[in-house]
Amino acid sequence: MTDINAKVLLIYTGGTIGMVENPETGALEPFNFSHLGSNVPEIQRLNFSVDTYLFDPPIDSSDVSPAKWQEMAGIIEDNYEGYDGFVILHGTDTMAYTASALSFMLENLTKPVIFTGSQLPIGKYRSDGKENLITALEIAADKDPDGNPMVPELCIYMQNLLMRGNRTMKVSADDFSAFNSPNYPYLAEVGVDIRYEYKFILQPDYSSPATFNYALDHHVSVLKLFPGITPEVVHAYLSVPGLKGVVLETYGSGNSPSAKWFIDLLHEAVDRGIVVVNVTQCLYGSVEMHRYENGQKLQKAGVVSGFDMTTEAALAKLMILFGAGKTPDEVTRLMPVSLRGELTQR
Repeated sequence: MTDINAKVLLIYTGGTIGMVENPETGALEPFNFSHLGSNVPEIQRLNFSVDTYLFDPPIDSSDVSPAKWQEMAGIIEDNYEGYDGFVILHGTDTMAYTASALSFMLENLTKPVIFTGSQLPIGKYRSDGKENLITALEIAADKDPDGNPMVPELCIYMQNLLMRGNRTMKVSADDFSAFNSPNYPYLAEVGVDIRYEYKFILQPDYSSPATFNYALDHHVSVLKLFPGITPEVVHAYLSVPGLKGVVLETYGSGNSPSAKWFIDLLHEAVDRGIVVVNVTQCLYGSVEMHRYENGQKLQKAGVVSGFDMTTEAALAKLMILFGAGKTPDEVTRLMPVSLRGELTQR
């Protein structure tokens, strides 16, 4: 149920959705969001108010950095009391990384923060941008019969699907259905009506305030395994000065090469205080290192299970935990624990 008194802040960071084609040059350029109503006349028909905040200059999502995540979190914190919900327009290429990071940066979130974008510029005739934008705004304004937000968590909305942000990944460079949430149900599906799946939506403690965590430690990396990977490559990854955490993308249910040199390098890294988190390269399923002998060797080397976390979520979680000053032992203990619904805890 949309609250007619709701106020939503629309934050434009950049990305394809905010582009229009220059009729003289044919080049794509950011459109003037101060004239949002004329560019997207459907917004004038919404029965709640929408204010805008623009990144100047807009950023290509390929250039998004932890500093930009901190800037986004700061905008939300500065405006948190004045709005009922937030919609962030963001380029699709790194949207899952940003959504994962902000899900950990915003603790006990009591208002919707909805990321959306598009595969075609909003000025194109067949653009998916208008529907994504309008529906994301509606979701951000929706309240339950008790006056609480329908979705008090950080989400991504694209092409009729509302997904938990830290469970989402980009799965297509071309389709309008560019994102999916492989290991967690959709929070809502949109057709004629918005059909919320209440049992899957996080419920905050409304008696406690939201808190904002800005400290991020980016001394982390991702190591994707492949047949034929050499000791030199693995050693180089694990020997980066200042490295604190590694997301290890393994095969299937968490398997890796069983070669002694490989296991020894991981064991040595863990002994030096580097936290190595095991996530699967598969789109669906979970890491279960106990299932096969190769996975058991990783366990014995001190590798921690990421269960069904996405690479994006595991990376962001390492950044936020080390940023909070956690020790390697504390990070190892917390990585397999669900903090924001980012994993299915065994």
